[in-house]
Amino acid sequence: MTDIRTQVSNDLWRSAKIFNLFRAIIALSLVGASWWLQSKLFPDVYDRLALDWLSACYLALSVAYAFCLQQRWPAFRFLLSIQVAGDIAFIVAIMHIAGGLRSGIGLMLLPYLAGAGLVSRGRTTLFHAALATIALLLQQGAQYLNSEGGTPADFFQAAMLCIACFATAWLAHRLASYATESEKLAERRSSELANMAQINRLVIQDVSDGVLVLDEAGVIRQYNQQAERLLGSGMIAGKTLLADTSPMLERALHNWQAGHSMMPVDVDITRQSVRPRFMPVKVGGSASGVVVFLEDIERLRREAQQLKLAALGRLTASIAHEIRNPLSAISHAAQLLAEEADDPAALRLTRIMVENSRRLDHMVRAILELNKRDRAEPVDLRLHDWLGSFVQEFCEVEGIAATVGLECPQGAVARFDEGQLHQVLWNLCRNGWRYSSRRDRSLQLVVARRDDAWVLEVRDDGPGVADEDVNKLFEPFFTTEAKGTGLGLYIAREICAGNDSVLEYVSRRNSSSPQGACFRIIFPARPA
Repeated sequence: MTDIRTQVSNDLWRSAKIFNLFRAIIALSLVGASWWLQSKLFPDVYDRLALDWLSACYLALSVAYAFCLQQRWPAFRFLLSIQVAGDIAFIVAIMHIAGGLRSGIGLMLLPYLAGAGLVSRGRTTLFHAALATIALLLQQGAQYLNSEGGTPADFFQAAMLCIACFATAWLAHRLASYATESEKLAERRSSELANMAQINRLVIQDVSDGVLVLDEAGVIRQYNQQAERLLGSGMIAGKTLLADTSPMLERALHNWQAGHSMMPVDVDITRQSVRPRFMPVKVGGSASGVVVFLEDIERLRREAQQLKLAALGRLTASIAHEIRNPLSAISHAAQLLAEEADDPAALRLTRIMVENSRRLDHMVRAILELNKRDRAEPVDLRLHDWLGSFVQEFCEVEGIAATVGLECPQGAVARFDEGQLHQVLWNLCRNGWRYSSRRDRSLQLVVARRDDAWVLEVRDDGPGVADEDVNKLFEPFFTTEAKGTGLGLYIAREICAGNDSVLEYVSRRNSSSPQGACFRIIFPARPA
């Protein structure tokens, strides 16, 4: 609000300066007229002398007004009223020298009143008209009393000129009011447009899909971070053409404009598959641009996979609860039969029943472990000491005589549920040791800093994961072993997600050690 008032005040002073320039031009014009046309306009030498003095004084007042306007002193309304009063006195004096109302000089009051009304925004216009009326009536009265040729009929002309002054003042007041209202409306509309533009930018940035706003010429006017991630950096709003950023996307736009259906487009910059959707922007009856929504096909697949896995997890957990009691009964009955059976064939069958019951029970327990991700109690773990104890325990329990490699800085700290991290690492290390060459440092645990987060990698020197199996590693019930449940890695990843961490598989085919698998846990970020 303060900025708006300051802007209005500056406009008023600027208008007053222009009005004062008009005043100076009038004074100079009268001086020129008195010099070049003195014999025709003013035959009397005393009249010419009086006109010269009046014009010089008026020009001096204009210079003084200019200084006051530059210093902005005194107050604007007061200074403007002084200026207008001086203008009225000057014009009425010139009119008196020229012979009164019949000279027509009194009409010069009208542009002054109109200009003053517009400059003051109409607030003191009627007051200025009243001053002009009083001056005209006083001049006419003085001329009549001095018997300088005035007649009672001249009062009618004076009255008509006074009415014209008030009419001009009222018209200037209405024009100034209209201009002020229009200015306020323009400022309000400008503020609303700025707010809408900011809201549009915020909405576009918050959209999960990539968004491009194109004009009629195909120039990118606006885009969000998702679009930059999908199409690559280098776009400049208002300058970059869509054809320069993605020719394939431009062809898809032309196909849409031609009425063809949209298929996923392989964008040739970041090699990502996107599905574009085009929405025309119409102003009136003609199209003025296009909004392009870019759906990341890979993200849609991941979301669909997450929904499928979540539904599958809920279903299997429900089934596990239902089959646990019958499974316990079957296992207990098989053990009783084994105690009473004397036939080797019967013993073999009961042993098969017990072993498979235990396997099913292990699978049920693994499924029920999924519910623990929501009951995680993360604590700060000093990984250097904690991993040292873990490696020692793991080697003792699993009967590993070889050396398990451990690289961990002293200051590494991770926030994780201690029991759940123990479970996840045990699963990863046991899988790594199973597929490794089982020599010293065949299995390694490496902790390193990446950006603001600590990462823990479990590496082995085994054959690694086949390319066709990488995308299915973390799916439930996927296993390459005949006796595996296929839930170990899925549960491990779900536990990590419950602790705000990420478990991922890292291919080592492009590294200096092309053999083996590498599973990485990215712990929650901890700024240094």
